[in-house]
Amino acid sequence: MNGESGSIFNPAAPHAQAISDLFVINLWVCAVIFALVAGAVGYSLVRYRWREGDAEPVQLAGHTTVEIIWTVIPFLIVVVLFGLTVHAMQKSDPPAAPEPDLVIIGHQWWWEIRDPKLGYVAANEIHIPVGKPLSIRLDTVDVLHEFWVPRLTRKMTTVPGAGNHVWMQADQPGVYQGVCSEFCGTQHAWMRFEVIAESQADYEAWVRQQQQAAPAPPTPVAARGQQLFRELTCVNCHAIQGAGGTSNAGPDLTHLAGRRYLGAGIVPNTPENLRRWLEDPQQVKPGVLMPNFKLSERQLDELMAYLETLR
Repeated sequence: MNGESGSIFNPAAPHAQAISDLFVINLWVCAVIFALVAGAVGYSLVRYRWREGDAEPVQLAGHTTVEIIWTVIPFLIVVVLFGLTVHAMQKSDPPAAPEPDLVIIGHQWWWEIRDPKLGYVAANEIHIPVGKPLSIRLDTVDVLHEFWVPRLTRKMTTVPGAGNHVWMQADQPGVYQGVCSEFCGTQHAWMRFEVIAESQADYEAWVRQQQQAAPAPPTPVAARGQQLFRELTCVNCHAIQGAGGTSNAGPDLTHLAGRRYLGAGIVPNTPENLRRWLEDPQQVKPGVLMPNFKLSERQLDELMAYLETLR
């Protein structure tokens, strides 16, 4: 997937910034300790190396002052780091809101996004307004998945039958890459998603578009494609608002043509790639649960004509 870097070293949200700051502080503390210890060892190796004729060094034990110093200093370091860790935990993981702003559900191998307040459903694209913290409930319908947007928030596992929670916010407009970071099966590496942070006006325009039902097929070919969509039992797995189907076994297709990628990021959403997907989903994403219907060229043309209207 193209877009902005997903590096944890370039946070763009307060929740990710708190984790990054804690890491940097720990890194510097460990670097200083390493330099002191390595320096002391190196100095001792040079200054006190054995030479021919040297007598046995004087053995010292029970130096109370030294023992107190090398006990108190590490203790104080641990206490300070513990305090900083608690502070970072509070900033990166505030208590959940009474009602989530988004519900995100992991599937093998894609992400379902639901807004319980605004009523829209999306797949693999999370649109958010810039600067607004969002309380997200994480669920899964099958195995363990792990939701992670490195620049915006911490990792959080989705557990069957036990919802989890995470906060997410973007301080800058842009496209932020997200992944599943818990091995979940054949296509774990291609269970990706994007978080698109935009201005409030652009976000509201996108939401209005998502809230609309699918338009009526504008041509006879598209109308035959819609009928074929129903006859091939596609509606048993995919919903298209206003055109039938209520299942969420597969991604909601109401606005399929308006998405940037197919198959949770595996290929750009172009007519050529969509046709390849319809022709043989396993060739595009091996292991995907969608079967090969062995469509004829005419059926492919009709389905393409219909699906391309879903924006």
